[in-house]
Amino acid sequence: MSESVDAEISYLKPTSLINRRFWAPGEEVNTGEYEPYPVVIRNAREAAKPFTLDEHGFAIASYPTKLDDFEDKAKIAAIYDDEVKRIAMDMTGADHVALMGGQLRTSGKTSAIVQPPAAEAHVDFNNFTSNRLAKMLYEKTAPDGLGFDRFIIFSLWRVLSDPPQDWPLALCEAASVNDNEGVSNTKVDVDEIPPYERRFDPIPGEEEMVAATIFFHNPDHRWWYFPDMTKDEVVFIKFHDSDHSRAWRTPHTAFHDASRKGANTRVSYEVRGVAYFQK
Repeated sequence: MSESVDAEISYLKPTSLINRRFWAPGEEVNTGEYEPYPVVIRNAREAAKPFTLDEHGFAIASYPTKLDDFEDKAKIAAIYDDEVKRIAMDMTGADHVALMGGQLRTSGKTSAIVQPPAAEAHVDFNNFTSNRLAKMLYEKTAPDGLGFDRFIIFSLWRVLSDPPQDWPLALCEAASVNDNEGVSNTKVDVDEIPPYERRFDPIPGEEEMVAATIFFHNPDHRWWYFPDMTKDEVVFIKFHDSDHSRAWRTPHTAFHDASRKGANTRVSYEVRGVAYFQK
């Protein structure tokens, strides 16, 4: 196994002005313009020391699941949600976890419930959205709680297809990302992707809508991936840690790994949530 792979990662072009991500069943379209940049993505399994959440912003761990069908919403609610909460508490030390739901993705054929890989450097929420979501979900899931001193918005990412996968997940080491990097990308849920000329129409209340953070190319970014992941492994990714003295966010993206001939179609499942450190 190579210590690194030469690949391309899509970053936002500096000329992009209105950044929105239209989300329809089985399809996602960005209004921002992106272009690929050649990068070296290092093999995290060959790193000198293990990756940790507080130093790097992401970490891998072994947590087999009892779930056998990631398209069955009832089984997910009955089995997987509790597994994710336990894993999140184990990996962070938090004492309360609230979930926001999951997403099945594939580099193959998409559908109403299966989205394509997110293939640009991004973090799923910006600062404004992160703080609002954390407050809202805590009030909803712990109405009698004493409050929290810190929160981590996260994704727990699990690959479901056999290794090697054709579109693995690349993770950007948090320490290589400046705090002032990134611009907002508003998520717009629609039944159908609007025609190009309508994607830039004014949207009332857009400043209050859920928004991600997307990034311009920075040659200082250090990219890593975990090749040959199995279903028994999970990657915990920080989207926002309210304690900015630690690694507090991890840009990430899918990328095409052309170095693995005969690679399998990637199928993955991710769950987003908030881990709270209560008072």
